[in-house]
Amino acid sequence: MGIAWRESLAIGVPEIDNQHKELLSRFDSLLKACETGKGMDELRRLLGFLDEYVISHFSDEEAIQRSSRYPAYAAHKQEHDGFIVRVKALKDEIKSEGVAVHHVTETNNMLLKWLINHISKVDAELGKYLRATGAP
Repeated sequence: MGIAWRESLAIGVPEIDNQHKELLSRFDSLLKACETGKGMDELRRLLGFLDEYVISHFSDEEAIQRSSRYPAYAAHKQEHDGFIVRVKALKDEIKSEGVAVHHVTETNNMLLKWLINHISKVDAELGKYLRATGAP
């Protein structure tokens, strides 16, 4: 089982598409590590990556939305903020308890839901808007 980039996920902004590709690549690494019994080690690396990713990626994506006057900006930002809260809660739990198998499972589920519900739907709508308006 693996996660791979599909061009149907592209929103048409190379910087954002490349960031999404990187997230999917990291998620795929976690899934592959789980298959070999090394999920807990990979989870630590992934969470370190997510710390930086959510700041830079969400900031970049939100800047594009503001500059293009994207009408769904507030709702989109709210989803980003919710994801940041979930990542922080997971990291805090791991910090207090240590990494456990259920954290790996929880992270896999969180990222899969993010891929299915946010990148492939919400970001896809942003891509349609940007193409229709000729932005950014």
